[in-house]
Amino acid sequence: MADRYQKWTARGPGAFAAKRLGLPRPEPLRRYRPGQPLLAGPAVLGGADGGRLGTRLRALLDSCGVQVREPGGTGGSEESGGSGGNGGAPGASGRPAERPAALVFDATGITGSGQLRALHGFFHPLIRSLAPCGRVVVLGTPPERAARPAEATAQRALEGFVRSVGKELRRGATAQLLLVPPGAEDACESTLRFLLSARSAYVSGQPLSVTGGGAADAPEDWERPLAGRTALVTGASRGIGAVIAETLHRDGARVLCLDLAAQRADLAAVAARSGGLEPLELDIAAEDAPGALERAVRERSPEGIDIVVHNAGITRDKTLGRMDTGRWDSVLAVNLTAVERLNERLLSGSGRGGGVLRDGGRIVCTSSIAGIAGNVGQTNYAASKAGLIGHVQALAPVAAERGITVNAVAPGFIETRMTAAVPLLIREAGRRMNSMRQGGQPVDVAEAVAYFASPGSGGVTGQVLRVCGQSLLGA
Repeated sequence: MADRYQKWTARGPGAFAAKRLGLPRPEPLRRYRPGQPLLAGPAVLGGADGGRLGTRLRALLDSCGVQVREPGGTGGSEESGGSGGNGGAPGASGRPAERPAALVFDATGITGSGQLRALHGFFHPLIRSLAPCGRVVVLGTPPERAARPAEATAQRALEGFVRSVGKELRRGATAQLLLVPPGAEDACESTLRFLLSARSAYVSGQPLSVTGGGAADAPEDWERPLAGRTALVTGASRGIGAVIAETLHRDGARVLCLDLAAQRADLAAVAARSGGLEPLELDIAAEDAPGALERAVRERSPEGIDIVVHNAGITRDKTLGRMDTGRWDSVLAVNLTAVERLNERLLSGSGRGGGVLRDGGRIVCTSSIAGIAGNVGQTNYAASKAGLIGHVQALAPVAAERGITVNAVAPGFIETRMTAAVPLLIREAGRRMNSMRQGGQPVDVAEAVAYFASPGSGGVTGQVLRVCGQSLLGA
């Protein structure tokens, strides 16, 4: 369903009324299109004294074709991507300087709370000049990897800073925290590319950690990083699952699409658009599902698969006092127990070559912010989605022994047929109660899945990435 309020406030009388009344004006987000540059303008790169990422960041941005400016090279402006408006500070030629599309700050040199002033020193003169749909990325050290308590204290402060910046930004701009432990500097390229690009349009205020434990192999072509790989997507016949399948195929993968036999027509159509592999009709909650899945995958892809996306899920909503055991059992069986059983078989299948999922593979689970914040009438659903987060975090170190990463995406309010059926007032609250003041699109979830699936993301595992526009729920 179209967001009529967003369209109304975009121009004309609606835009005028919203500005005069102080109403939110959701910015049309810049989303990824094949062939577009990483950033729509220059990046300003800064850092605290003693940081260990500055040289690596500059080389990475240069290799991506991004124009890099020093902090003193761009003036501030009273109107910006952070505050709205147009124009920029005058440059040396007297012409308005091009607004920075990104502000990137290496905070790894901050080893005590007194040095946190460096954040203010860098961002204060620049933040209001950030372009619409601009990016703020702060890079730090995981507090648990800090050398001393004072450093751990200061590095933990970065999360509060970044989350607050994300809530202050306007016009589609985002803020992220990327934590890079010592020794993992070369494993952060895929994550930094994702956070700076339009692929992360509906992700803001999120901390992500690079563990550096797995191989982070830069793809030959960052436009098609999944070329030569085969993926399995469950719940692929429609909605978010269908878009995930199509996005993985866009990035080069052959996709095996799985769903219930009742979705046969839709499933076949998605499969045809996603690499031509024969679709797989299967009830993942059936007793014999793990074995049936292994046999079906080997028939279609004898060499095994590289990516598994557990997207299938159901809801059976009722408040706890009115919820019968059938509603409880069915949701837990599909959303959580089936994922555990399938992963066990995929990782240790009995066929030739060991597990169906090959070494160096990727597992991505679709959780939900309901699993983080809870939701009225969804005790069963929230329990299943929180359980998925626990499964990801517990399985990640085990799977790492084979170079396999295990991560989760946690969508917020995403515009689908399901959310279109939500009562109007609840739907509008879901759309506006986030820093973007709008709902996300299925492709926003798909882009996050594709990021985790990339060969360049081998150093990222056990992570949960919220795709929610920095929702106020569970913040």
